[in-house]
Amino acid sequence: MSGGLRGRRALVTGSVGGLGLAVARRLAVDGCGIVLHGLAAPEEAEGVRDTLAREFGVEAAYHRADLAQPEEIEAMMAAAGPVDLLVNNAVTRHFAPIDAMPTAHWDADLAVNLSAAFHTVRLALPGMRARGWGRIVNMSSIYGLIGAADRVGYVVTKTGLIGLTRAVAAETARQGITCNAICPGTSLTPGIEERIEGLAAGGMDREAASVAVLQGKQPTGRFVEAEAVADMVGFLCGPSGRDVTGAVLPMDGGWSAT
Repeated sequence: MSGGLRGRRALVTGSVGGLGLAVARRLAVDGCGIVLHGLAAPEEAEGVRDTLAREFGVEAAYHRADLAQPEEIEAMMAAAGPVDLLVNNAVTRHFAPIDAMPTAHWDADLAVNLSAAFHTVRLALPGMRARGWGRIVNMSSIYGLIGAADRVGYVVTKTGLIGLTRAVAAETARQGITCNAICPGTSLTPGIEERIEGLAAGGMDREAASVAVLQGKQPTGRFVEAEAVADMVGFLCGPSGRDVTGAVLPMDGGWSAT
């Protein structure tokens, strides 16, 4: 319902583009003030921030922070002010067999994908408790539900986010706060686009390249749309999501069911 979150403020990590920006736009439709986050310099992100504010008539801010650094997370949370909705979306990925993965990549995956969510939640919760209202959504993945080779950091951290979600939900169930996790399947991220373009450059048409990329993944044969995931965030944060907490919601076209 448009305007249903007017007066609330949302922080969405990793939100100057892609899925995070789709989530920010969806919450802005409901009148929510938005705090964007990313690694871009403020002047680079200004266009995104300005467009969001003008298009939806909401307050919008941007904070740059390296989520591998707890002190930068603390500075971001302090600058953001009271946060009513928190969407932990930022992510890093490193691909290698476990015995070939550099320890620096493992440490980065843990810091950005999992520890950062711990820090944002612990810093946002006191204000949510004081106001008697809060919504937390952790963006896990299909790889939080199944295993996969050559991406140990991603699988471990996305699985860990599900545990964090359940623990927070249990602690806050009587405090007007919900905490849920969404597990998207494969969507058209820049990395996936590169794979499709690479196959197309080798002589495969785009449709066939898309089929090849999705082989063995979601049975629907379609990419998961960022806007659909954003709509799920909107539902969980809106009035109809009041009694949904501790949930782990696959949006993977049936992948985890098969």
